[in-house]
Amino acid sequence: MNISIQKNESHTCLKVLNERLDASLAPDLKAELVMIVEDGEKNILVDLSNCNYCDSSGMSALLLGNRLCIAVNGKLVLYGLSPRVKEMMDLVGFDSFLKIADTKEKAEEFLL
Repeated sequence: MNISIQKNESHTCLKVLNERLDASLAPDLKAELVMIVEDGEKNILVDLSNCNYCDSSGMSALLLGNRLCIAVNGKLVLYGLSPRVKEMMDLVGFDSFLKIADTKEKAEEFLL
């Protein structure tokens, strides 16, 4: 698997280990996000620091995670975006409806 998961007291951290969040990884990411929320977690931090590329299927997986968290009164926060991934997400307006932070510490502040 190309995703690592670490459960904490107030949230679950999910780290994408691949350089590309694309159609080959998006189904695994979606499945993990569904399982995390079904296991009772409301807040998920997604570490994209290893990713240099995210296509529409990767974005779709992140949107699904956001919808799942909102449905259970939680939050999904992205952090560690490369300049290329951040620029692409800004272009499509992700920053207007997804929480995005530079560091894990700042991402955790969104959960307070």
